[in-house]
Amino acid sequence: MAVINVTSFYPTFFILVGIPGLEASQHWLGIAFCSFYVIALLGNIMLIIVIPSSPKLSEPMFTFLLLLAANDVLLTTCLVPKMLAIFWAGSRVIFFQACLLQMFFLHCFTSFESGLLLAMAIDRYVAICKPLRYSTIMTNRLIIRLAVVITARAVILMSPCIFLILTFKSFKTNIISHSYCEHMAVVKLANGDIRVNSALGLMVAFTVLGVDVTLIVLSYAMIFRAVYRLPSTEARLKAFNTCTPHMCVFISLYTLAIFSFLSHRYGKHIPSYIHIIMSNTYILIPSTLNPLVYGLKNNLIRKEVLEHVHKITVCSRK
Repeated sequence: MAVINVTSFYPTFFILVGIPGLEASQHWLGIAFCSFYVIALLGNIMLIIVIPSSPKLSEPMFTFLLLLAANDVLLTTCLVPKMLAIFWAGSRVIFFQACLLQMFFLHCFTSFESGLLLAMAIDRYVAICKPLRYSTIMTNRLIIRLAVVITARAVILMSPCIFLILTFKSFKTNIISHSYCEHMAVVKLANGDIRVNSALGLMVAFTVLGVDVTLIVLSYAMIFRAVYRLPSTEARLKAFNTCTPHMCVFISLYTLAIFSFLSHRYGKHIPSYIHIIMSNTYILIPSTLNPLVYGLKNNLIRKEVLEHVHKITVCSRK
């Protein structure tokens, strides 16, 4: 395998190590990650098929769920196939341009997912706290505008990170001690001052995480306050039953994301394989759980899924 020391410009390709320190057991981890990927694909593709085909699933919350499912398919597909090629086939080479594309789309899809979770929290806030005005507030026009804003935010925040990497004149090496092209993992290879890149990465992360986490927590705090005021115990339990799983997904995503982000910069005493496993997990676990927590837990979606499965079974028998 060709390895470079310092190049006159950027390298033609990078070499992804995978999980440093666990090379001997990477194929077993590959089985676990592949299982998560297959479950995520099946669950999210099922939602992508069922939601648009059913008139009963036309409410804004189902539109957000459709967008979330599509984003999760793209997000996991950006990561897992190449990672499995590293673990199982030893295919560690990734071309420079492909590395930057993977980095750009991974971080954009992650930012888009965070924005969608915020939009879904706002949707639940309006549904529970302002039920009489729900249909007039959560219109299709607002949903389209939210999707455009979330997409634009991801692209605008991530694009400068890519362009700054292209300004480096040389790299110390082309070996990335990671299983995918993570922003700081690539920046640390640069033979130059990376303080601007690091500061920009911090700004992007705290812009996305800080704003979204704050607003999501605020939304759910107002939801729970409204739920406590409901006169019916059954109504309170129903509202809690709806919101609690959402909070679990939200907490798991942001806890893993913040740990991965901070440990990469400040966790010098944390073994690199723990950081990398956490980096992979915070992308895969939420994408695997989302169809279960947001989708199959909903009675309408569950009935539609069962109807589709029944139709497929009947057709296959004919």
